[in-house]
Amino acid sequence: MTTSAQSFAISDVAALTGLSTHTLRYYERAGLMLHPIDRSSTSQRQYSEADVAWVTFLTKLRSTAMPIARVRDYVELARRGEDTSAARLELLLIHRMNVVAQVEEMTRSLAAIDFKIATYQERITV
Repeated sequence: MTTSAQSFAISDVAALTGLSTHTLRYYERAGLMLHPIDRSSTSQRQYSEADVAWVTFLTKLRSTAMPIARVRDYVELARRGEDTSAARLELLLIHRMNVVAQVEEMTRSLAAIDFKIATYQERITV
């Protein structure tokens, strides 16, 4: 059992992170949690503050389109400890390059949309 000062029910974690309880259960089943989630005497999940911070980080990875398999690779490295810091850094640097490329593509797409909007606005106001 963790020694966190506070524990959170799954519904609390859902509210704090914006994820559904279904997604939180999926993350646990898929092996994406850094550590097993504690259970109360009535078998209800009890998330620690560290668990909530971890889920928040997972949401950042997922919101930047990191595939579940790659997230799982990262989690497995993290579980192995500090000896994997270089490998985790490399994984995150590669992911960052992919995110930057996605942002650049979105910026080009937004520029094309803005151009089309301006074209229609000119036609309508003439």
